[in-house]
Amino acid sequence: MASVAADQKIFRPITEAQVCREMARRYFDDLDKAAESDVIIVGAGSAGLACAYELSKHPEVSVTLIEQSVSPGGGAWLGGQLFSAMVCRKPADKFLDEVEIPYEDRGDYVVIKHAALFTSKVLAKVLEAPNVKLFNATAVEDLIIKPTENGSMRVGGAVTNWSLVSQHHNDQSCMDPNVLESKILVSACGHDGPFGASGVKRLAKLGFLKNDLPGMGALDMNSAEDQIVNHTREIFPGMVVCGMEVAEVDQCPRMGPTFGAMFLSGQKAGQVAYEALQQQKAKGTPVRK
Repeated sequence: MASVAADQKIFRPITEAQVCREMARRYFDDLDKAAESDVIIVGAGSAGLACAYELSKHPEVSVTLIEQSVSPGGGAWLGGQLFSAMVCRKPADKFLDEVEIPYEDRGDYVVIKHAALFTSKVLAKVLEAPNVKLFNATAVEDLIIKPTENGSMRVGGAVTNWSLVSQHHNDQSCMDPNVLESKILVSACGHDGPFGASGVKRLAKLGFLKNDLPGMGALDMNSAEDQIVNHTREIFPGMVVCGMEVAEVDQCPRMGPTFGAMFLSGQKAGQVAYEALQQQKAKGTPVRK
């Protein structure tokens, strides 16, 4: 750009009020729509993003993606121990081909030159999808669980709060949450941690799981990834579990710095959620208000 005088106008004018209204109106319009979603996905790590991408293939399905961090992506911005490259065992390369992420083929596995390339590309595709809305810096504090007309219980949505509020309940005045309804909730909250495995932890505390959570097993890459994908399922009526949260329920081994199972588990969760929606539609499953 050619040099200009220090006081020369470059940008077109705008008022501060216009900026406020443009942001606030869109946010609360989105929140109004998200009050009733077909699917809520809790957690926008690699599994949650893969799930959202899979559901973006069905534009008639409304998807609300909730992430407690300001930056979606979970642990998928870097490989293991803060290294850059991302290692993915086949057949996860098929997912990478679908989302057009380049990699180096190493035979039984592939290597993406930087994990951020995967996360940024998939995140962009998810954000571009007209049927998916991301609410980041938002924590899920609890589940909505309601009885159906036949007396059985099912998950019916999420209890949410802004993450900064959730983190300060103990040192500030407690602030009541918001509530979002859904027909299916996918819990992709990762392994145990401050917000980790929060969906299955809540089910266990309420006695809705047959056993207490055993936690994930010790690391074994060759066993872990198969188990994570195979055990991805609807764990309780209305709630699908995927990614490393599966390991907390079934004591699957941890897999460390390989990511293929996260992609395929997330994709499978999207497919399971979609099938559950179709079953609900066919049965006309009513929820008692």
